[in-house]
Amino acid sequence: MFQKLVSHNEDIRQLVDKGYAVGFDSNYLIVRDILYLDDKLEQRVGAIVTKLVFTDPDHVVQEDHQIFFAGSHPHNTDGSPIANLGGGATKLALSEAAADVVVQRQFSNKPRVNGQLVPFTDFFAKIESYVGIISGPAIARHGGRVLTFRSVEKVADDSVFKIHDTLTSRAEITDLAAKFKNEIVAVIGLGGTGGYLLDFLVKTPVKEIRGFDVDPLQVHNAFRSPGRFDDAEFKRSKAEVYQARYENFRHGLKLTAKFVDASCVDDLEGVTFAFVCVDKGSSRAGIFDLLIAKKIPFIDVGMGLSRRNGPISGMMRATYYSDQQAQQVRDMALAPLADKPDDVYKTNIQISELNALNAAIAMIRYKQLKGFYVEDDPGSLNFIFGLSDCKMIIRSGSE
Repeated sequence: MFQKLVSHNEDIRQLVDKGYAVGFDSNYLIVRDILYLDDKLEQRVGAIVTKLVFTDPDHVVQEDHQIFFAGSHPHNTDGSPIANLGGGATKLALSEAAADVVVQRQFSNKPRVNGQLVPFTDFFAKIESYVGIISGPAIARHGGRVLTFRSVEKVADDSVFKIHDTLTSRAEITDLAAKFKNEIVAVIGLGGTGGYLLDFLVKTPVKEIRGFDVDPLQVHNAFRSPGRFDDAEFKRSKAEVYQARYENFRHGLKLTAKFVDASCVDDLEGVTFAFVCVDKGSSRAGIFDLLIAKKIPFIDVGMGLSRRNGPISGMMRATYYSDQQAQQVRDMALAPLADKPDDVYKTNIQISELNALNAAIAMIRYKQLKGFYVEDDPGSLNFIFGLSDCKMIIRSGSE
């Protein structure tokens, strides 16, 4: 990442050539060895951190004129705080690779040209300006240099995504995204809801995604699954189709054309969480047996839609089975585990926005469990969304 960004971005190359201790942490530019005076006029060493906005995999631009600073507020040689550094105290979670950089403040200072505030032309101009303001007093009083020509070898590498995860840095949720780094997630069933769940998971930094579906992609599937389609995809397995669609997005994607039942012990070895997205009760029962035996927590999704006299009615369901209480939840009979005799005559209504909503409910619950989203009731296990009134009924394990 270091060599690629330096070679493709002239302003960053200028920083390196001049001697700044330039490093990168995912989607942040870090300049270490920044000298400054604290409130006791002692010289300290901080770091400047600023966001990188990737315009393509090789080129970056600034988001704005602001920076983050690892250190306390810098002072002038007379002991007064340096003015015109708006912002204030803040925190920013960086990766473990940048553990030595502890952001404490955010600064905002635009340069003036002919009395007018103007944006920085590039990263070189931005860093030069802030270093002059922050480090000037420290160098004047104690000497020293910020141009250390130090090579920062330990840099974070987005090993999961094949493109840079600029969303995480822009939203400043690096610490929350890190909660998924050791997750191996299985999606069993890649139909309507399963397809949307896969789409959501692909864009999370889970270590590995395993997907299973033996069925071929048919025309009706294209109307209730995410993304574009190609004529050549029809009659190929959904697993093969989705593998090809998402292959360029991330590493660790393993989709298999296989029917999962209680015998598939090896296929789920190492899995830390699973989503069950099948529409037959008998298939669900075998999958439940496997997941419960392997103590893998999982969420089962289901949809019941019908049309009797006019508009469609029904509900979407997402049920959580923890590794400790899965059998007790199963005994509550919240999900059908057998095929009804008249199912062969039933119209299987599925609509794309409802599949997506069902997947979103399941995904939100999973992210609550991982600590990404806040949750008021950790015992929530069954979520039912009614189509007619758009209300959610949530059942807790204590009920």
